Amino acid sequence: MKDNWFDVLIIGGGPIGIACGLEAKKKGLSYVIIEKGPIVNSLYNYPVNMQFFSSSEKLEIDDIPFISKAAKPDRAEALEYYRRITTSNNININLFEKVNAVTKNYSDFTVITTKNKYQAKHIIVATGFYDLPKKLKIEGEDLNKVSHYYKEPHFYAGQKLAIIGASNSAIDAALECYRKGAEVSLIIRGSEVGQRVKYWVRPDIINRIKEGSIKAYFNAEVTEIQEHSIKVNTPDGNIKLENDFVLALTGYQPNFEFLVNMGIKLSDDEKKIPEYDKETMQTNVKGIYLAGVICGGMETHKWFIENSRVHAKMIIKSILSKATLV
Repeated sequence: MKDNWFDVLIIGGGPIGIACGLEAKKKGLSYVIIEKGPIVNSLYNYPVNMQFFSSSEKLEIDDIPFISKAAKPDRAEALEYYRRITTSNNININLFEKVNAVTKNYSDFTVITTKNKYQAKHIIVATGFYDLPKKLKIEGEDLNKVSHYYKEPHFYAGQKLAIIGASNSAIDAALECYRKGAEVSLIIRGSEVGQRVKYWVRPDIINRIKEGSIKAYFNAEVTEIQEHSIKVNTPDGNIKLENDFVLALTGYQPNFEFLVNMGIKLSDDEKKIPEYDKETMQTNVKGIYLAGVICGGMETHKWFIENSRVHAKMIIKSILSKATLV
């Protein structure tokens, strides 16, 4: 095998990308994982105190036990689990290296990254969806006081904090920041707290709203962000709230441009679901496969670690059914 030539090149070093690497290694394929950040970069960027909705056994890959203190593990436990799997199995992963372009040749692919150039017979895209936030597209969104990611609550203590959104990330942030002394306002586009909010968290936020500890504006949306205030359109009219910081936790989406540039077709609707074979996970571009939540397009709530970890075996089985590996 030539240097930088592989049977399989995996883009994304999250749990599903690692699972694909493990399966490729077990089956004797040459492979490399390219990850633009640290091991399981998306999980690393989750809030510090985040607790998973899934129990630990549902987050396991390759039948390697995941032991956690509670039934539902937290971020730190997940980081340790996937790190240990990666290091103890000597997974071939290149970290802090971003893939810039994938070009199809006659019989393989050329992959250009920020650090190197590779040739691969097959490509697995396991990039997830956490990289690109859904923008509000309003005036003031680019101010320094605005963030689309939440890390931990201490920063917002004693501050007037507006949180936009009604999903798990928004509700977790609202409760944590309120309990650290922030004056929290929730701006929710719908008529209630999101139905998919973790079942043990939803009653907590509803009660905090009812007692007035957290002020919630339903059927509302922020129309403008200013240095010391925000403008909100509510059913009772337009209002202006004093404000120090804004957390716009309105969700995230895959890098569709990256997929399209590789030649992958997307559904011609708002869902933008990539085209792939549900039996093999191969896309309309022969030799390129999808794994994990990237398969759902804008429907980012459809795929999780627990129901997409099977993709690794499906993909490697399909690759092995083909002839002429590197």
